[in-house]
Amino acid sequence: MLRAAVGTLSDWAIPVLLVGILVYGLFRKVKVYSVFAEGARAGFETAIRIIPPLVAIIVALGMLRASGALEAFAALAGRWTDQLGIPPSVVPMVLFRPLSGGAALGVVGDVIKSQGPDSYAGRLVSVMAGSTETTFYVLAVYMGAVGITRYRHALAAGLTADLVGFTVSVLVVRAFFG
Repeated sequence: MLRAAVGTLSDWAIPVLLVGILVYGLFRKVKVYSVFAEGARAGFETAIRIIPPLVAIIVALGMLRASGALEAFAALAGRWTDQLGIPPSVVPMVLFRPLSGGAALGVVGDVIKSQGPDSYAGRLVSVMAGSTETTFYVLAVYMGAVGITRYRHALAAGLTADLVGFTVSVLVVRAFFG
């Protein structure tokens, strides 16, 4: 009974919301279509502005992976990070997550495929993915889209939050899963 009610509610939520917005706009004497078209145009212009930094991030990450430099660095750094509770297979997550959510998701997939979802590394990489942010991506794309060029304090805050997220991920996974 409850499942059927929730299903019906979710089926009708968006259509009712859209009709509600139209009715509200008409009630307030707003030219709904022209406002919608203006918003769509602004959205398209924003998309055009964010493409260059997005392409730069994707190309740089692809070059790192294709060159083998990432794997070499992970193997080298893994000697020290393993003592901190971060296996070498998880090191690429620490490097990629602040740059790209897609690349970080690829690392999650690689670790889960190679070591399993219930392994320490699989759990750790999953918790890290949910506990950190794509700091450089956010700064490049979102701040670039609105024209903010001085974001050094935001960068420091974002990287500090990422460091805390990575650290707490290790502590939580160790505490709950050993």
